[in-house]
Amino acid sequence: MRGSADSTGGLYNDPVTLRRLLIIFGVCVAGMKAQNIQPTDLWKQEVAEADRRLAYGKDALQFGELRLPKTNGPHPVVVLVHGGCFVDRLPRRDPRDTTFEPLRPLAAALAQAGVATWNLEYRRAGNPGGGYPGSFQDLSAGTDFLRIVARANSLDLDRVVLVGHSAGGPLVQLLAARPKLPPSNPLYSKNPLRAKAIVNVDGPPDIAASQPMEMKFCPVPGISQFMGGAVADQPDRYRDTSALSLLPIGVRQIIVVGGLLRGSSDLVSSYYAAAIARGDLISVVNLDGGGHFEMLAPASPYGKSLIEVILTALK
Repeated sequence: MRGSADSTGGLYNDPVTLRRLLIIFGVCVAGMKAQNIQPTDLWKQEVAEADRRLAYGKDALQFGELRLPKTNGPHPVVVLVHGGCFVDRLPRRDPRDTTFEPLRPLAAALAQAGVATWNLEYRRAGNPGGGYPGSFQDLSAGTDFLRIVARANSLDLDRVVLVGHSAGGPLVQLLAARPKLPPSNPLYSKNPLRAKAIVNVDGPPDIAASQPMEMKFCPVPGISQFMGGAVADQPDRYRDTSALSLLPIGVRQIIVVGGLLRGSSDLVSSYYAAAIARGDLISVVNLDGGGHFEMLAPASPYGKSLIEVILTALK
């Protein structure tokens, strides 16, 4: 399929489905200014408690929060993967800034909109066992854990969308690509849960391509810490985790561009072109004027637009 550019700078190769999105972003977002929302603002926001907090492994960080709609099931599911520069904490920041907690408002808002949410915590660089390959293995186990709890919570596993913010963006792209991984890949998992779509929220699409400019994105060399070195130091690890090398992944992909990716459009355009060339269905949506965290605030125009993107991906 072929893509086309729209007037807002987004690239689309699914014009019928996404025409509605063009209207949303043109009307709701144009002319708005970023409100400089920070992770602390998000995890301090009061939201409804999760229906379940469930452990998918034995480590203290291997758990997730499950929120269920009030409507009757079976419910579509959004798996949420947080970012945080791939590390457990950042200098001069509250440790909660790099956890699952800033995604709680989005998780609660999606549940109110009729979608079950599974907000995953996982080990990162700096945590024992975190980084490559432990973080990927955590997220794989956490995602597949939905099979264990699906019946009791009336979850529709034929309608699962993976949503990753920031560093979580490339991680959900790898989660969606798991059916393509050979058994020799350390990230391989047998019979992985298949996703209907992924939404990468302002995260670099490909880890290997992003590593040389990692300090542009974060105050620490998070990708290098996560992967155990730069691309030149760990070529096999970066090959194992390169979304570009795994194309086509056969899953609809939506990349939402906010404050982080806006200054690195070449990363998005090159990945988009490669995905199109290999036959994948991919869309790029620009949240003009939005910062890196505004779209995680459901009450903001950017947050409302992101929720609409996610709900559209579930259809």
